[in-house]
Amino acid sequence: MSLLLTDDADIRRLNRTYRGRDEPTDVLAFSQREGEAGALSGLLGDVVISLETADRQAARLGHSLEREVGLLALHGLLHLLGWRDDTAAERARMRRRALRLLNSVEL
Repeated sequence: MSLLLTDDADIRRLNRTYRGRDEPTDVLAFSQREGEAGALSGLLGDVVISLETADRQAARLGHSLEREVGLLALHGLLHLLGWRDDTAAERARMRRRALRLLNSVEL
């Protein structure tokens, strides 16, 4: 898995190009396991995080930027592993899983 930490302008461009949404977002995940060559590559994919959006979210939620980036990285990883967040229930399930994972590794 690769991880790219970027800004709102860059993630907005990626979001517009690949998802048709002309707005910044907090995290994008691009699977390398899809298509014919995906199974052969051994790579999960790429996770892209906007540090600007993560910083705003961290301030709103009352925790550090580092914690928010950790949660977003885990959220992206869960997407690469096949998790979906199309519904409110799926988003809540992913958030709980990412929080459990992060809490299990934080010192």
